[in-house]
Amino acid sequence: MATKFRFQDLEIWRESIEIGNILFDIANKIKEKKLFKFAEQLRGAGMSMSNNIAEDSGSSSKTEFKNFLNIAKRSTFENANILIILNKRNLIDNSTMNSILERLEILCRKITSFQRPLVK
Repeated sequence: MATKFRFQDLEIWRESIEIGNILFDIANKIKEKKLFKFAEQLRGAGMSMSNNIAEDSGSSSKTEFKNFLNIAKRSTFENANILIILNKRNLIDNSTMNSILERLEILCRKITSFQRPLVK
């Protein structure tokens, strides 16, 4: 039996990994245009969502877990902002931007829903 971490069962983590993977692909294309700062920022923000969900999923403190989920949620906003800038710079098209923005918005709502029981 393969080792499995608790966060791997979380839908919000799985979705953040999928979105992060797409963001990595965009970052790779941007890097080819020698826009290294944009690429690194997008990779970092893309990984931040899943990293923060994973990092504290093992915490015994609900308050601490909620705080890490807040960071993950804020990273969805950071990614949205980066995508809008990339679109304005004609580095990604409207369709790509809108598709990912929609997924980020849904992920953000799911994180918020996941947080609600942690407040009590």
